[in-house]
Amino acid sequence: MPQNRIPLEPGQMYHVWTHANGDDNLFREAQNYTYFLEKYSYHIEPVVETYAYCLMPNHLHLMVRVKGEDKKRKSLKGKDLTGFENLSGLVSKQFSNLFNAYSKAYNKLYDRRGSLFERQFKRKLIDSDNYFGILIAYIHNNPVHHGFTGKPGEWPHSSWHAYLQQKITKIKREEGMNWFGGKDEFLRVHREIVMVKAISLFEE
Repeated sequence: MPQNRIPLEPGQMYHVWTHANGDDNLFREAQNYTYFLEKYSYHIEPVVETYAYCLMPNHLHLMVRVKGEDKKRKSLKGKDLTGFENLSGLVSKQFSNLFNAYSKAYNKLYDRRGSLFERQFKRKLIDSDNYFGILIAYIHNNPVHHGFTGKPGEWPHSSWHAYLQQKITKIKREEGMNWFGGKDEFLRVHREIVMVKAISLFEE
């Protein structure tokens, strides 16, 4: 099944990614990253739990678990859910709303026209526990892979910092860190994987 047609089912974990259209960038300056995360919080957090993310200048990666029906209904209480009785299609719609809202603001800010994102965002079902930590490491190492930094912690626009700081976060830090068994193993896996396995599993 094409990666842009995979259904986003309740309780399932997914790698979600998308690119800028053509040679454009999604983010030009720090305020763009901040604004995107604000819109992400509004549109996406009601329907998924986020385990990792990385925002790059021309693309982005997310690791999310779709909330169960009960959790989604509770999060979306008061919103018009007409046409989304089982809420499965709502997750894709919320992603579309996010990208559209961000695109409109971006185009207005930079006096730009046309599509900012590729037409369809891609996703891959994470159906093995072995992939869980590998995907987190892959996402955090993306700036290293693309030559922006030498270490994942040097890139400010990812969930790496949420995992290693004790600040309140909406990232599912505890569950993610439990997979690694603690901070030392988290750091080791991020150092040693450094794309070797991850590239073949999650090629962009």
